[in-house]
Amino acid sequence: MAKNEDSRFGGEIQPLFPGELANLIGERANRAAAASRFLDYRSRRADQTLRRQDADLLLFREFLAEVNIITGDLSHEPAAWRLVTWGLVEAFVKWQISKGYAIQSVNVHLSSIKTYARLAMQAGALLPQEYALIRAVQGYSYREQSRIDSRRKITRIGLKKSEPVKITPEEAALLKQQPDTPQGRRDTFMICLLLDHGLRVGEVAALEVKDFNLREEQLRFFRPKVNKEQIHHLTKDTLKALKAYLDHADMPHNGLALRRSLRNEELGASGMTERAITARVGFLGEKIGVMGLSAHDCRHFWATSAARHGTDPFVLQEAGGWSSLAMPRRYVEDNVVSNEGVKLD
Repeated sequence: MAKNEDSRFGGEIQPLFPGELANLIGERANRAAAASRFLDYRSRRADQTLRRQDADLLLFREFLAEVNIITGDLSHEPAAWRLVTWGLVEAFVKWQISKGYAIQSVNVHLSSIKTYARLAMQAGALLPQEYALIRAVQGYSYREQSRIDSRRKITRIGLKKSEPVKITPEEAALLKQQPDTPQGRRDTFMICLLLDHGLRVGEVAALEVKDFNLREEQLRFFRPKVNKEQIHHLTKDTLKALKAYLDHADMPHNGLALRRSLRNEELGASGMTERAITARVGFLGEKIGVMGLSAHDCRHFWATSAARHGTDPFVLQEAGGWSSLAMPRRYVEDNVVSNEGVKLD
């Protein structure tokens, strides 16, 4: 009679010891987690974050193709990272500098690479030693930026401006004074939301009619960047603009609050895109002689105005939907006189 494969165990299948069973369960749990690591991470992130990361990794993939390294989809496929090394990441950083990418963009691209390299390591596609070396690749500090930019001709590739367009209080008042037409009333309302409440352009585009409470004079809205719902008291100008928008039946009955532009100062269907809002703000800025104005510049104005009127930094952080105190500091303009407002007694 042929011996059973398990005859060495006395002809019977032996049970696993507690330690062996725990190891087996642990290994299977690791494999299951690794298989879904990319999917799980991406399911937790905002769409805007994913779009930026996808663009960052696509640029890295294009660089790799230039040096004859062909990978798969770095945003979704762990196996696409098998050929990535810290030397290639380091070379990518230097390549961006030579091409004229803004230092801030270089740092953001590097951050995306490190994030997905970690996921690839956890998925078993990248060795822990290689990930540790990738993680050690350094970006550039603010102090290093000025030195590097002084030595290269092109210093700004990307959609973001190196410096925000500054808006004076007089210019802000002019931006709010739009014609008494359907588009003009919408524009005044839109500008007030940007200048008086510091909303991001995506937050303005997502506002719905139900978010406004005229009786309580409040706005309830969601900030996807920090995953938080907030309530703002409407400023006097915003409240006036909202009432005009409502009284002339410019605002839709439901759905998205801002309506698209048609010819002859008329309004179309509800739903103004982020790009359309940004373009409209630029157009309104040009009308008063402020060139290159964007919706984000209005957020800078709001933060600066609030800070200079004595708003507590913690209150400003909360109202602006920032996750740390460092962020509002980047939005507030420096004083012409550095110690203006300093109190010693």
